[in-house]
Amino acid sequence: MQEIVDQASGIARSDGPVLLSGPSGCGRKHIARAIHQWSARAGGPLVELQIAGTSEPVQLRELFGDGAGHSGAFTRADGGSLLIESADQLSQAAFSQLRETLDGGTRVRLLATMADGADSELARTGGHSIQIAALSARVEDILPLAAHFLAEFAAEHSFDAVGFSPDARRWLVEEPWTGNVRELRERIRQAIRLAGNGAISAEALMLSSEGEEVPSFKEAKRAFETRYVEGLLRRCSGNISRAARMAKKDRKDFYDVIRRTGVDPAQFRG
Repeated sequence: MQEIVDQASGIARSDGPVLLSGPSGCGRKHIARAIHQWSARAGGPLVELQIAGTSEPVQLRELFGDGAGHSGAFTRADGGSLLIESADQLSQAAFSQLRETLDGGTRVRLLATMADGADSELARTGGHSIQIAALSARVEDILPLAAHFLAEFAAEHSFDAVGFSPDARRWLVEEPWTGNVRELRERIRQAIRLAGNGAISAEALMLSSEGEEVPSFKEAKRAFETRYVEGLLRRCSGNISRAARMAKKDRKDFYDVIRRTGVDPAQFRG
């Protein structure tokens, strides 16, 4: 990923269109935003437009306006950058008008994302291209990214980021991550709610190695309840009433959950 960052940093100093391709969730949009922030246009607007699943009339209206009070994305992005997501789905008419706008001179820098391997006329219009590989193809990025997301969410929720347990670190690297960076980030966001201030375990990340025995639904539910209760009590220093309010449960009902899990609130009291 450092190679991609270096490439994007160099491209940011120029002013031509940039096409970012790769599988969904690999970080294309984040790199596009970084290019805008690193460029001389950082003081101007960054307008993002998702066109996947939209019809040709909608694409034309959203890009160029309708002359009846609706300003298009190009107008709103004046002096800044326009990020078109799923640019490989541009209709022929929208692409033709886009090409005319770019050839005619504009104060807007075009950034675009497209699916990995998709065919698009936009890729043949010149400018810069950045190819971002799937997370599974850059395993060395997984643990640094995981640590980054952990620190991000820990700061957001006022947790102490302890790190990952040894089994979690091993399975983080072995996981195929079909959803790429987006899936990794979401798994860690969910895991930190279960682990609280403790080290993030493979169980909290819902990771397992191939061939490992899958727990029953009842066992998985109990494990989740235990982690959840421990995390809340840790945050609340063992105060059951406060933990119940955070869980949005009646105090008696929450106490029943504590008894069912066998967690001792006293161990979290200072």
